[in-house]
Amino acid sequence: QVQLVESGGGLVQAGGSLRLSCAASGRTFSSYGMGWFRQAPGKEREFVAAISWSGTRTYYADSVKGRSTISRDNGKNTVYLQMNSLKPEDTAVYYCAATPQVTGTTLHEYAYWGQGTQVTVSS
Repeated sequence: QVQLVESGGGLVQAGGSLRLSCAASGRTFSSYGMGWFRQAPGKEREFVAAISWSGTRTYYADSVKGRSTISRDNGKNTVYLQMNSLKPEDTAVYYCAATPQVTGTTLHEYAYWGQGTQVTVSS
């Protein structure tokens, strides 16, 4: 079992930056691929970014590529999502998730989910 707690969300103006954090507890953090997903009101949850066990492989949705960076610190059991040049369309609840696979880009690959953190980007 893995418990995930997100933090770092908030209200930011368009063009601003935020860094989301996800603290994990439970079984060995470094054994899990980690991902970030988001869900805007009235829309389905969608993939944002993923990182492999060791952090050597990363994947991004086209919508955030070039503006976001996913990273992890296995010593701190934490995964991060740095988001820059934020746009109003980035407004959503952002969820951290863990998969027993090396990595994954689809919802069904992830077994554990956090409660989410709200990101609101004003124009």
